[in-house]
Amino acid sequence: MNVFAWHVHGSWMTAFVQGRWRTHVPVLPDRSAFGRGRARTWTWPDAAVEVAPEEARHLDVDVLVLQRPEELELAARWLGRRPGIDVPALYVEHNAPQGAVNEMRHPVANRPELVLVHVTHFNRLFWDAGSTRSVVIEHGIVDPGPLYTGELPRCGVVVNEPLRRARVTGTDLLPRLAKQAPIDLFGMETEPLGGVALPQAELHAELARRRLYLHPFRWTSLGLSLLEAMQLGMPVVALATTEVVEAVPPCAGVVTNRLDALEAAVARLLREPDEARALGREARRCARERYGLERFLADWERLFAEVVA
Repeated sequence: MNVFAWHVHGSWMTAFVQGRWRTHVPVLPDRSAFGRGRARTWTWPDAAVEVAPEEARHLDVDVLVLQRPEELELAARWLGRRPGIDVPALYVEHNAPQGAVNEMRHPVANRPELVLVHVTHFNRLFWDAGSTRSVVIEHGIVDPGPLYTGELPRCGVVVNEPLRRARVTGTDLLPRLAKQAPIDLFGMETEPLGGVALPQAELHAELARRRLYLHPFRWTSLGLSLLEAMQLGMPVVALATTEVVEAVPPCAGVVTNRLDALEAAVARLLREPDEARALGREARRCARERYGLERFLADWERLFAEVVA
């Protein structure tokens, strides 16, 4: 099976390329947004191969996996084949919709030649896809291992672009929660807030030293950093928004929209390392059961077999 897919979201793509297929990943000389090529801070198998635009037209491609509206036109131009007409095409929607509920029309709505693949049931519920067929393949991640020590009585938070997306990511809540416990912020473009950007393996090791994982996001798709923290064995304190209430059961942490309850949970877990460790064990068990790599890849194999048949 030959798949053509752009490298958009590093953690999701890292899981996707582990499948029993060959993934052709576009690359441009400057490795800009539509030509990032292979990841340089994640570990990818040899079956993920870079391809230049001028080479794409000669590829034997069985299915396209698209993730941004612009890729519909790019794929047609680079491959010389119309997505969904000349070659099967799946469109993966990673994000929750923005705007008023009545206006949440998806960019590929009413495109019967495509299949829209959501990463959460919440996203499928909120996006209006019209007549386009919609399915859900929930996240799966490469297991980082049970690295949790919780030796540092601090909260770990992973947020990309925390200033630009302050209310979306809940960055504005951190000063209030920091009165209960020191907070270490990790992610891209976090430096103005004193945050740190690390390669994935180093991030996992550092995150696992923190007593708990804090997930203050108000409105976003289900963050892979949350699932990674759970598989590390970290207890979770999170807002009860979007898909979080499905991903984090009560045995794995505290999920609530009450700010006083969030504050109390953070303070308690810092005082009670044994409770934190017990919640973390359950978090890892639950995340591996629901968001394991094997299930994720099997779901994709079934969908590929269906659309390519």
